Amino acid sequence: MNPVKNCLKMGFKSYFIFSRQQRNGIFLLIFLIVLSLGVYFFVDFSPEDLLDISSPEIVSRQKQLDSLRFVNEKKNSAASSFNPNFISDFSGYMMGLSNEEIDRLHEFRSQGKWINSPDEFQQVTKISDSLLEVLKPRFRFPEWVQNRKPDENTAARKREEGGFTEKPYDEKTDLNQATAEELQKVNGVGEVLSARIISYRDKSGGFSDDRQLYEVYGLKPEVVSRILNLFTVKTTRKIEKINVNTASASDLATVPGVSFDLARKIWEYQRLREGIDSIGELKKVEGMTERTFIQIQLYLSAD
Repeated sequence: MNPVKNCLKMGFKSYFIFSRQQRNGIFLLIFLIVLSLGVYFFVDFSPEDLLDISSPEIVSRQKQLDSLRFVNEKKNSAASSFNPNFISDFSGYMMGLSNEEIDRLHEFRSQGKWINSPDEFQQVTKISDSLLEVLKPRFRFPEWVQNRKPDENTAARKREEGGFTEKPYDEKTDLNQATAEELQKVNGVGEVLSARIISYRDKSGGFSDDRQLYEVYGLKPEVVSRILNLFTVKTTRKIEKINVNTASASDLATVPGVSFDLARKIWEYQRLREGIDSIGELKKVEGMTERTFIQIQLYLSAD
């Protein structure tokens, strides 16, 4: 039987049956396939390094960056150190201290006493050994504490901030009776700030608590500490506190230092928790700063 006819019967075409144009097309397709495989296997398509990081210029710049990073880390490390005698409620909370531990520290300091070593800090606050190990490297005490003599008179020691001695309660001037001239004797208090303190005192009907000094615009925390080292509230007026669990956002907005936005967040916070047990819980409210928290404790309760 004719093989060509046999192929046709089987459904296949012999190569020679294709036209010249079709055969050229087949050859071209095969050529392109072979060419593509050759390019794929023999041509290196890996990206060329555009930057030579081993060049002297790049190495020099990298050393400069490493030096700047090292200096910045040293600055940050120094900035994170603190004197444990001046831990506020908010900073203590952020360090991991409980409310009870912070209260023990403030009670100890309210007696005119000072903490002069990490061990004494633990004795006063009763923090755990593990937390003490974390905080101890950051403790910074005044030079006179580190180099003090064993028989040194504690009452005569000078505070690092301001360089003046700590006065007992009986020797402090009543903040509600202080004159502008007396206030200006404090390092950091000039005519402007002393006028603001007296203006606030007059508008509020007198200070009821030392912490109200934080409400005076422009007074930094360290300046407040210096003022309270020489002055304190002795003649007080009673502050009617607002129950945060029953107050509306509008009521909370009347508290000094509380914006309506923060008042709304406080109201939402206690509503979501169906009430709070202590004012200390408000430290977790978004936007609550250390300064604001110190202020609102005078005006809010969680009864």
